[in-house]
Amino acid sequence: MPEGAVLVVSRRLFFNLALAGLACGSAGAALASGRAPGIGGMLDPDLLRRALEALKQHENSISYRDFIGVADFSLPSYAPRLHIVNLAKGSVRSHLVAHGRGSDPAHTGWLKRFSNEPHSNATSAGAYRTGALYVGAHGLSMRLEGLDPTNSNALSRAIVVHGAWYVNDRVIGELGMLGRSEGCLAVAGTSLPEITALLGPGRLIFAGRA
Repeated sequence: MPEGAVLVVSRRLFFNLALAGLACGSAGAALASGRAPGIGGMLDPDLLRRALEALKQHENSISYRDFIGVADFSLPSYAPRLHIVNLAKGSVRSHLVAHGRGSDPAHTGWLKRFSNEPHSNATSAGAYRTGALYVGAHGLSMRLEGLDPTNSNALSRAIVVHGAWYVNDRVIGELGMLGRSEGCLAVAGTSLPEITALLGPGRLIFAGRA
């Protein structure tokens, strides 16, 4: 599935989530039914449920509830696995995202472990609040603040969203997988404008495994 592909979350899934008090806005009423092809078929329902539970748990820390990000690190790095969920429409746009080298020391393309430890170069699981945009060593970047014990060191570790040369279809064609970050959510440069626009400061990104 190409990066930026549009998926549609099933009406039944969002209806069930709405009944549980987890869906936001008019999501349940605005959805179209259907499933998307490709690895994992669609955004994993359990991971989405956990992300929405995190949104509810951290509601006092999250300013905007129109879009959330869900990073499914149970998928290999060659799959678009950073899902941007439009909670009003129930639609999902999916992008490539790299994991940290400390999470995949042998560079297999699969995340083997999460870590919150400083200098681990690993990806951390949990809920993040998106922070300020800035221009740094990787160009335009977006800060992330960890909201859970599993990612509480995100700010001090400088875990951010940034564009990377090793996240694109060309690299996948050459290596069969993406390159690795130092724990950041590294995305394709072509995806970065949409990701920062839709998930900009004050929103939730949830990283986990299905």
